[in-house]
Amino acid sequence: MAHRPKRTFRQRRADSSDSDSAEEPSAEPGAPGEQAVPGPEEEGSPHEGDRAEAAERPLRARGPRGRGRVWATSRRAAGAAPRADGGAGAPECRTVDLSTDEEDGTYDASESKDDQSSSSDSSSSLEEEFSSIVNIPDAAFIQAARRKRELARAQEDYISLDVKHLSTIADTKKDSDEDPESEPDDHEKRIPFTLKPQTLRQRMAEETTTRNEESSEESQEDEKQDTWEEQQMRKAVKITKGRNIDLSHSREFQTVKKFDTSISFPPVNLEIIKKQINRRLTSLQDIHRSHQREYEKYVEDVKSSKNAIQNLENSSDQALNFKFYKSMKIYVDNLIDCLNEKIINIQEIESSMHALLLKQAMIFMKRRQDELKHESTYLQQLSRKAETSTNGSLAIDEKIQCILEEIESRRAQRRQARALSGNCDHQEGTSSDDELSSADMADFQKSQGDILQDHKKIFEDVHDDFSNIQNILLKFQQWREKFPDSYHEAFIGLCIPKLLNPLIRVQLINWNPLKFDSIGLKQMPWFTFIEKFIDNSMENSKKEDNSDKKILSSVINKTIIPRLTDFVEFIWDPLSTSQTTSLIAHCRMILEEHSTCENEVSKGKQDLVKSIVSRMKKAIEDDVYIPLYPKSAVEKKTSPHSKFQERQFWSALKLFRNILLWTGLLPDDTLKELALGKLLNRYLIIALLNAVPGPDIVKKCNQITACLPEKWFENSTMRTSISQLENFIQFLLQSAHKLSRSEFRDEVKEIILILVKIRALNQAESFIEEYHLDHLKPVINQV
Repeated sequence: MAHRPKRTFRQRRADSSDSDSAEEPSAEPGAPGEQAVPGPEEEGSPHEGDRAEAAERPLRARGPRGRGRVWATSRRAAGAAPRADGGAGAPECRTVDLSTDEEDGTYDASESKDDQSSSSDSSSSLEEEFSSIVNIPDAAFIQAARRKRELARAQEDYISLDVKHLSTIADTKKDSDEDPESEPDDHEKRIPFTLKPQTLRQRMAEETTTRNEESSEESQEDEKQDTWEEQQMRKAVKITKGRNIDLSHSREFQTVKKFDTSISFPPVNLEIIKKQINRRLTSLQDIHRSHQREYEKYVEDVKSSKNAIQNLENSSDQALNFKFYKSMKIYVDNLIDCLNEKIINIQEIESSMHALLLKQAMIFMKRRQDELKHESTYLQQLSRKAETSTNGSLAIDEKIQCILEEIESRRAQRRQARALSGNCDHQEGTSSDDELSSADMADFQKSQGDILQDHKKIFEDVHDDFSNIQNILLKFQQWREKFPDSYHEAFIGLCIPKLLNPLIRVQLINWNPLKFDSIGLKQMPWFTFIEKFIDNSMENSKKEDNSDKKILSSVINKTIIPRLTDFVEFIWDPLSTSQTTSLIAHCRMILEEHSTCENEVSKGKQDLVKSIVSRMKKAIEDDVYIPLYPKSAVEKKTSPHSKFQERQFWSALKLFRNILLWTGLLPDDTLKELALGKLLNRYLIIALLNAVPGPDIVKKCNQITACLPEKWFENSTMRTSISQLENFIQFLLQSAHKLSRSEFRDEVKEIILILVKIRALNQAESFIEEYHLDHLKPVINQV
């Protein structure tokens, strides 16, 4: 029996010639429309049984493939009809062999692919060839073929394609011996198309070895093998027809490529070779340039890719940065909303406190001026020695008398307080008459307490992050440390003073710079927080234009100086030494130590200086009053006229001293004009000229000289004093002349020392030479 290699089955049309003559219908006898094709040795063949068995083997191997088997058997029936009429055996055998091979339809994997393209073209021709020699058998022929197939199954004379289930097949065969009719036909069995562990050629070789032992079948197998090989060769011829054309072309091409010595080439010289090399070089250079451009492009792409990777890697940081900026924006918006809401309450409380202090200052000022006027009127009445004769005048006298008694009562209390404190060297008129009655003091303290209570409630409902200066500065410090560039680009250093202004004003509500025991600005919490914020900024930033270093000066200029200006204009009493000393301390710290921002501070400084000068001029015009009485009225030190005149002189001298305390803060020309031009030459000198010469005058002159700033007389080449002291120097010389004729020799020496101190050296030398006071020359030489 011939064995074929493993082939791939594929479905063909019903009229195709690729049918297997060995495959027969496996339908049951009663199934309508089913026909069977007998084997090649069905009738008239000497090997009829063997050929029937050989025809049955492919049917056994294919299994129950209903649809394919239906159109295959019907096609084979058409060709088998003449066989029933007793046609020749040889043509019938050829027909069956060809159809069998083509029904198996199957070549190797390579052949099946090539054959698939040509099968459709050749199907029509093959159908015409086989239709003439294949006839449909009758029912008796089909029944006889079925019996032969059953007999072949009983003798196991077929090749099994299922190697995995050998035991099952053996059992099935045994059962078929017992009951042949119970086994299903071949068309009802499924043909396995999966790969088998053993190849078809190996199985066919094993079966061939077994069949070779039977000598009766050798000739039949050889014949089938020849027929199969012939079929394969026919198929190969069809496949290789197209290939032969390509091979012929390739052979011709190869033939052309062969070198022909008879061909003559053009002459070759050095110029032609050079031109070709140059062309080749130019082409290579162009290619190199294009490659270079591509390389540069790729390098740029690599760089951009790296940058993109870096940006993507930093995308998480960008998200965090966005989150920080968003939170900072929300925080600043909330802070501004909070301050805008609270600023109204802050202004109301500031106004209430300012009005309370202004009311108190006005009470003191009005009382002093009224008492001065009433006391002066009373002394004028005494000078005239006019007796009152009408009831109206008596009422006025009684009112003045009550005022004078009240004034004297307060003076007695101050004397008693000085005596208890041990301050015996005190002149009447140098104390500040700022005592309040118990009722007025209680009202003042109650009003102040109510204001301070409201002051505590301003930020009572606000979180510390929006009311505490330290927490606010920490927020901006975090911004400055994380993102310094955006911090400086946003000019936060210029915005912080505006944000802190309401909070600082709240802390300054109870701050009175005129109190002697008032807390200094440097000791305030907000001042310390801002200084730390600036120090951290200077350490972390090396920029010269760092705006953070101007925060403190800007705060002082925008918040502190306006508040000081209000105190100077409305509340400050220049006659009060304690208020003046405290105010000078705060102004010195502001105007001298914190003047980094020249433009802004200079404007605030100018406003403050103008307010100070204006207030001192007003004090000189309104509060300085030195009356002039006849010498007979002031000769007695215990007389009311003498006491009143002394008090007013020392009060004016006190203002003189307070004005000169501003040396270094106010311009020297301004101080000379106020202290020397307006106060000394207009009031003090007149009072001294009206006084009786004696030790008391020298004492007053020493007090005036002690108030003069030393830096005005620091020039060693200076022989003549400043021009504003010319009247004072003349008064000293006149007093020295008067005292030199009397017994007051020591007082003359004191006057010479005063002249030397104020650098009136020429006048002092002239006086010494005129009165032959040679013992005083060393005093001049020591200077």
